[in-house]
Amino acid sequence: MGKHWADFQYEIYLNGMSGAVPRLPTDLTRLEELTERRLGPGPVGYVAGSAGDGSTARANRAALERRRIVPRMLRDVHERDLSVEVLGRSLPAPLALAPVGVLSIMHPEGETAAARAAAAQGVPFILSSASSTPMEQVAEAMGDAERWFQLYWPKDPEVARSFLGRAKAAGYSVLVVTLDTPLLSWRPRDLDQAYLPFLRGVGTANYFSDPAFQAGLAKPVHEDLNAAVLHFVGMFSDPAKTWPDLAFLRENWDGPIVLKGVLHPDDARLAADAGMDGVVVSNHGGRQVAGAIGAADALPGVVKAVGDRLTVLFDSGVRTGDDVFKALALGARAVLLGRPYVYGLGLDGQAGVEHVIRCLLAELDLTLALSGHAGCATVTSADLVEGPA
Repeated sequence: MGKHWADFQYEIYLNGMSGAVPRLPTDLTRLEELTERRLGPGPVGYVAGSAGDGSTARANRAALERRRIVPRMLRDVHERDLSVEVLGRSLPAPLALAPVGVLSIMHPEGETAAARAAAAQGVPFILSSASSTPMEQVAEAMGDAERWFQLYWPKDPEVARSFLGRAKAAGYSVLVVTLDTPLLSWRPRDLDQAYLPFLRGVGTANYFSDPAFQAGLAKPVHEDLNAAVLHFVGMFSDPAKTWPDLAFLRENWDGPIVLKGVLHPDDARLAADAGMDGVVVSNHGGRQVAGAIGAADALPGVVKAVGDRLTVLFDSGVRTGDDVFKALALGARAVLLGRPYVYGLGLDGQAGVEHVIRCLLAELDLTLALSGHAGCATVTSADLVEGPA
């Protein structure tokens, strides 16, 4: 039997008998507003902000909101198991923490605290290339817990090769390659504050600690930070990459490879043709292309195109347990959770991230049961109707 995620609500009610209430809201949609009030405008804008006027982030929410669950009655749901097989791994629930860079701007323990929270709850942690903590240090904090590495594919092939070797050596088992960020989008909230942490050498820990990166510098990082930052900016991503370049990743990584940022069914087919193992249907949480399709609107088309050939994962707009249910119903095998756990981190460190994971999965567990499902596998598009836009 899997973990009984729904029991978290009784734990909360029992703690209430001695006067204790949760430190953070249990409605995870309230975390953003709380974070806005408590943290500085730079860090909050960097995490909460989106491309352009935010229309894609709104479209993500609308695409999930528009789909409504139709519960079924008198089905045996007393024993539930949320565990799923994803990329050959057995996960306790259809959830992983999405790669989010520069977490030290939200909390001094940054990625380490978030990774420990994921490990404590048995949920995979996906470390961003742009983390504020070197990948080895994050791995050490996780023990033997499931961890995946997200690659921003740098211009310099030696740095890319070095990153992959380091990630492998540090026990990261799945490679998640973000394709939708060959350039940084127009992000007014960051621009209005002139806030880009990388230019201060924050979020560059994997690069500054990398021998192949250091080999391109005239002086050590600590002797000339500006030169190191400029070197980083010059190689961070590569708008010239095309589909044939994926062969390089296959040669240098022997585990599963997942391409993140796929929205068009034809791109999903190209990923399958290139021998990839999965895709993440994602628009980067609305942070890259303003005016783009809502991720949940793109999901059914991708699943139809490659669902039998690739593992299809989903992110962008997930805030609640019912959002996860809807993503599963639309054909995703699991979801990646981004901003909500980052708000939890900013508000209460590791404990805040664990709170977010437990709330989300308790709500998913209850949503499944109350809709007539004892597990994830039986959820299909027949459980949803589409309301008016």
